[in-house]
Parts: sequence; structure tokens; C-alpha cells
Amino acid sequence: MSVPPLVVCAAAAVLYALGGRGRPRRRREAQFYLGVLVLAAALEPPFDGWADTSFAAHMAQHVLLLTVVPPLLVLGRPWPRLWLPFPLGVRRAAARGLARGGWSAPLRLAARTLTRPPVALLVMAASLVVWHLPRLYGAAVENEGVHFLEHACFLGTALLFWAPLLEAPPVRARVDHLRRAVWFALAAVPGWVLAVVLAYAHHPLYPVYASLSHRAFGLSAIGDQQIAAGVMWVPGSLAYFVAFVYFVYRWLEPAPVTARLEPRPEELSWT
Repeated sequence: MSVPPLVVCAAAAVLYALGGRGRPRRRREAQFYLGVLVLAAALEPPFDGWADTSFAAHMAQHVLLLTVVPPLLVLGRPWPRLWLPFPLGVRRAAARGLARGGWSAPLRLAARTLTRPPVALLVMAASLVVWHLPRLYGAAVENEGVHFLEHACFLGTALLFWAPLLEAPPVRARVDHLRRAVWFALAAVPGWVLAVVLAYAHHPLYPVYASLSHRAFGLSAIGDQQIAAGVMWVPGSLAYFVAFVYFVYRWLEPAPVTARLEPRPEELSWT
């Protein structure tokens, strides 16, 4: 039996609160707690129940896991706050093992590789495409364990993408602001392609929803599918667009002028 998402979210919030005692960062804390709240709302009833009977609601759930929750959690700078409540001896032993242990070498290599922006984008896009294949999508709707795995893939791959580009310790993308903007623009493309496929299909692509006897607002299966396409197309692109504009703006900012504290040699001459 899987752990309820609400329990995981509550544990993360408690650890984050304990790790930040004496070092208040109001804006970061608000972003992290909002991310946890959105995550819990997306994965718990009634939203999770709506996703079982509405393709559009299920797509909205995916949009939250891919583009809303990850940047909020990352902007909250959760590391090392989530780590600090544990005993010092445990933290030191774990840190030594992760940083220098032979057993953790594959993990370090995987972390360095998967947090490179092109690799992270490819993995996130692959996860989006694979889980929206009709057979796997139907399995996720009908089986709670598969549904949990689907959500874990979306959230995990999105965190790999967002964390280095938003420079959340301990991972940082060593790229300038323009290239960050480009990566965020490219991140919207897989969702657009999926939205186009869903919007222009002449018949329902997902039997698990096409076979439902009742849908919200009396929608037809094709109508529900077209609304899901709109959810992926517009709300699914919004966070990427905001990040794109922000980093383009940062790239266009003039370089800071460094004040000269000492006169040049020629300025000391009297002739």
C-alpha cells in the first residue's frame, strides 16, 4: 500500500519548518509551502477523483505536476533545510558516503548527467510522451500503483529540469541567461505537440475515457479530449513563458558598472 500523498507533503513541510528555525526567509518559505499545498491538492480528493472521470481534469493534474509544483519547490531552496533536522552524525556519515563513497559513484554520475539542461529536457519530454500513450494512460487511470508511478515520473523529471535552471543548490546550470530562456522555450514544445494531436484527432484517443457513461457538464468524449488539449496548450505553457520572459529580461540588463577606486597613471600626471 502506497503512502498517501498528504502524508508525504506534511512530512516535507515539517522538515522544512524545522530546518529553517532561526533563519527566516519569508518569500522562499511562502513559495515552498505553496508548492507543497498545490501538490497535495492535485494528488488528493476531490481533484484526484475528478481525474478518474475527466480527461481534462487529469491533464490539469499533469500540468500542475510538471509546471507549477516544481518551480515553487525549487524557488523555496529546500536543500539543505530538509536535511538539517536530522542528527549531525547521520548527516555527516551520509554526506561522506554520497560525496566520496565508491557505492555512490554511479549516483553522482547520474546526478551530473541528468541535471544538464539538454538531458533533463529530453528525459522530461520522453516521460510526457510515454505516459500519454493510450495504453499506459489507461493503466494509470485504472491502477493506483501505476498512477503513482506516473505522477512520480512527471514530478521527478520536472524537478531535474527546473532545479539547475533556477539555480537551486546543490545543482546549477552553468549557462547564461539567454540560454536559460531558450531551454524554457523549448520545454513548451512537447506539450504543444501533444495538444495539437489531441485537439485535431477525429475520434477519442483514450478508450478509458471514451467508455465512460457520464462526464462532467455532459461533455462528449471528443469534447473532453479537446478541453484537455487546451489545458496542455495554454496553462501548460504559462510557467515556461514566464521563465522565458524573465531570463530574456535578465539577459538584456546592462552589465553593472564597476566604480574605479584608484586613478589611472595618466590621471596622476600634471603635464
